[in-house]
Amino acid sequence: MQSQIFQTEKCIAQPVTRNIGNGAFGSVLSFQGYRFGEEGDVTGELVFSTGMVGYMETLTDPSNLGQIVVQTFPLIGNYGVNTSDFESRKVYMSAYIVHEYCPTPSNFRSQFDLDLFLKQNNIPGIYGIDTRALTKKIRSKGVLVGCLSTSLPSHMESAVLANWTIKDAVKNVSCTATKQHKVSLPKFHVVLWDFGAKENILRSLLRLDCDVTVVPSNTTSEETLALKPDGIMLSNGPGNPKDNSSIIRELRKLCSSNIPIFGICLGHQLLALANDGDTEKLKYGHRGANQPVKDVSSGRTYITSQNHGYTVKTDALPLDSTISYINVNDGTCEGLTYHSFPGFSVQFHPEACGGPHDTEFLFQQFIDLMEGGKKHATEY
Repeated sequence: MQSQIFQTEKCIAQPVTRNIGNGAFGSVLSFQGYRFGEEGDVTGELVFSTGMVGYMETLTDPSNLGQIVVQTFPLIGNYGVNTSDFESRKVYMSAYIVHEYCPTPSNFRSQFDLDLFLKQNNIPGIYGIDTRALTKKIRSKGVLVGCLSTSLPSHMESAVLANWTIKDAVKNVSCTATKQHKVSLPKFHVVLWDFGAKENILRSLLRLDCDVTVVPSNTTSEETLALKPDGIMLSNGPGNPKDNSSIIRELRKLCSSNIPIFGICLGHQLLALANDGDTEKLKYGHRGANQPVKDVSSGRTYITSQNHGYTVKTDALPLDSTISYINVNDGTCEGLTYHSFPGFSVQFHPEACGGPHDTEFLFQQFIDLMEGGKKHATEY
């Protein structure tokens, strides 16, 4: 993995490319900018997001744990901060990089400005740099490890960056206790496995008259089945899916239960691994609210919201599965349908926060699967 250093002194950001051969730093590409948000040094995985709106949803997405996010849209902060847009209880990203920060938001929904929000959540940021040039570098070199700092720390040597990694990603964002969410007239009961679930997944299920029980990532298959769910939802989340061997093992057991399963993002990858598929890291990932995917069966293209750095390998698909959606830009797998159990999964985010609502119908597809399961149980 390449390495990148950002140095912000009132205003300096300085990325450095690491010489992998001997661990020394090679050529230097410098950016100048201005600090906003919290003070302090931070290291993280440098990625970019292409969304034109939805910066609050990006900031509060648990899938961004340990990442320094570069926003490609040039103006950020113009509509302020509204807590109704939050996708989690806190900010998990390491730092935030924008071209132009708006300190005077103008929107009737705004509660306070972005600078204050970042300070409240101990997140450093930098603005005033050429984010277009930085994004092009990430696209060219692949995902980089970076450091945001007010001065170049003496300890920040190439070996430190080379060995940096996101550890215990899912554990750090998952809830720690089971929590129930009930509607007045429930039609179904869904167990939502929380690997870093966005709030709008929960809201989408509640809107469709589902009672939802959110469970921690370390919940066993036996504990899940004891809740007597009509369906199981596997959420999004951060990190390398292969780091979650215990979750994959429990998922493998659930696939034989004949209970409908719907996986989103990390949930899609984990379900694939549980069925002997394989995953790999993308060069720079898919992040933003404008990612095109094609429905393989109809040929129709949908614009989707995405935030992931890994993908299910198309040459190592899970057993007894077929690809349902592909990414129009690079041909990677964006969805799978399983034939040995009632399950399907997508790499993108049909709950669409922020982003287009093109694929919200997938939640109804999940409802239909649960309806079919109930009908089958009644008949037999």
